[in-house]
Amino acid sequence: MNYVKSFVTPYMSKYWKLMSVTVLLGILSSLSAALLIFVSGYLISAASERPETILLVYVPIVLVRAFGLSRAAFSYAERMTGHNAVLKVLSEMRVRLYRALEPQALFIRSRFKRGDLLGTLADDIEHLQDVYIRTIFPTISGLFIFVFATVSLSVFDWKFGLFIGLCLSVIVFVYPLLSLVMMKKHQQKSKQQHTALYHTLGDAVYGIRDWLISSRTADFLSKFTTQRNASYETDMELAKRDQNRTFQLHLISGAITVIVGIWAGIHAIEGTILPTYIAAFTLVTLPIIESLIPISHAVERIPAYNESFARIQHTEDTAQSVFKASETVEDVPVDVDIEVNGVSYTYGTETTQALRQASLSIKQGTRIALLGKSGAGKSTLVQLLLGALKPEEGTISIAGRAPEQYGENIHKIVSVLNQKPYLFGTTIENNIRLGNPNATIEEVEMVIRQVGLESYLSKLPDGLQTQTEEAGRRFSGGERQRIALARILLNHTPVVIVDEPAVGLDPETERDLIKTMMESLKGKTVIWITHHLMGMELMDNIVFLDAGSVADEGNHDELLEHSSRYRRLVELDRGI
Repeated sequence: MNYVKSFVTPYMSKYWKLMSVTVLLGILSSLSAALLIFVSGYLISAASERPETILLVYVPIVLVRAFGLSRAAFSYAERMTGHNAVLKVLSEMRVRLYRALEPQALFIRSRFKRGDLLGTLADDIEHLQDVYIRTIFPTISGLFIFVFATVSLSVFDWKFGLFIGLCLSVIVFVYPLLSLVMMKKHQQKSKQQHTALYHTLGDAVYGIRDWLISSRTADFLSKFTTQRNASYETDMELAKRDQNRTFQLHLISGAITVIVGIWAGIHAIEGTILPTYIAAFTLVTLPIIESLIPISHAVERIPAYNESFARIQHTEDTAQSVFKASETVEDVPVDVDIEVNGVSYTYGTETTQALRQASLSIKQGTRIALLGKSGAGKSTLVQLLLGALKPEEGTISIAGRAPEQYGENIHKIVSVLNQKPYLFGTTIENNIRLGNPNATIEEVEMVIRQVGLESYLSKLPDGLQTQTEEAGRRFSGGERQRIALARILLNHTPVVIVDEPAVGLDPETERDLIKTMMESLKGKTVIWITHHLMGMELMDNIVFLDAGSVADEGNHDELLEHSSRYRRLVELDRGI
């Protein structure tokens, strides 16, 4: 019921006129179909009596044409109006979801499973369309036709009308409720299997390099095939049950048709109705029941809708809970001291802590390097500093506040230079201006000089207006890093996190890039995540992380003197 209030009722209230017209057109379409068959049955019977003049059947002929045309017109108008209303709803729902996700775009990978987001965007939003088109509209229309048919027949024979009403109730109420109960587990199972497929597919796409490098492609394909086959079997079971239900409903439909035919024949013999109406009353049951059968399918989809709504609601609730505190923090400090006190963190169902009682003190303007093998906790610490994760134990403060309190403003305090910075398919100037869209051309040119791109850009025919192409493919790794660094300098954040910026670069390019970074980032707090030791002598402090804990700490000279671990790494790095 909460999901109905969140995702159905608001839009029905907003677009009630369009939706009311859709339901009305659906009812008129069903009535036109019923009256078309009714009049056609009467016309066939009347024509079989060989009337003396065509004028005696002229009115039925005109009505057949009228109802035939109106049925098609009302059906077309219903689809157009219904889809117009639903597409408006979907548009607003996509905007609503985007507004929930956009503020946490940089944290999506740490807060959501890729498969859940893929399923939300691919399936869940689309299910909103089915809620209206396949459930609400046909159910309301069907209920009206049910009442109309029962009342209309009761005008001729109220006892028989009530009897037929009870028979139709099996189609309108009993079968939908049975379908809901019997299909619920299968619907939920199908939804869960589809979600698992999205998880597997998302992990495969983002981790395809790891699958290939580890030569485990066959393992992935086997796992995906198994999941896909299981999902296919569940969907086939649902389809089989749906076919069985439809077959049973058609048997009931046939029985009702026969019963109505017998009743019409008896009343014709008694003289209550003309014999020409026997076929009309008999055949009209078919389009009436046809408009009632979709109710069973409409109701059985409710569990799937609930699963979709639950996932959308979870996405919105996560965004609101994460950024609730940020609404009160608007000021951005210039001088930032960072304190990490006894922080521990464990991912999901993992038993091993990614960070364990880690403590650091980073003053404004300090250059600190985080060293450690993969899985030591370096990236986890960065995510905690950005507020993407919250520590299970201990505290983190940036200028006296927890990182998550800044919300979106955290990126006015902390910038991140990743291993592979993304460049959009536009001009170099536009890519740099992402750091500060309001920057003047003089400010852009100044940061270009700071990162050492002035000479390179002067050789390009279009200079700053040069197109980067998709993902910046026309530039080398070092050039992309410098453009991204210029973007960060234009943002003027007091803290810069540098995550393995020199990966894949040759030693000379790496040395030049590190020198440029250190010169351009002078006065800022620099947190350098790396496996390499090049440039460590430029750091004020070097922190070794091992199994989530701080194992060693000190500057380059201190660690060379007191840490055998660091000396060994220096020797290996220099090839001694």
